[in-house]
Amino acid sequence: MDHHSQVKDCGCGHHAHHPIGVEGHHPTGCCCAPGHGRRRFLTREEIIGQLEEYLKELQAEAKGVEERIAELRKGQA
Repeated sequence: MDHHSQVKDCGCGHHAHHPIGVEGHHPTGCCCAPGHGRRRFLTREEIIGQLEEYLKELQAEAKGVEERIAELRKGQA
């Protein structure tokens, strides 16, 4: 499975590996279309949910990296 297919982004093409709504990547919407995007103010529960989803994506990415390293090491033996 391609780990990049699991990443959600705003579709603007900028920072395509960072999920929307997480601080540092368009927290108030897409930079390409100001005012046309996500709500500006999220509830605490929404922020927690987004961070938990982001953590899952990071964990999946780490697992993919570990699997790739194992594949490469098998090729060296």
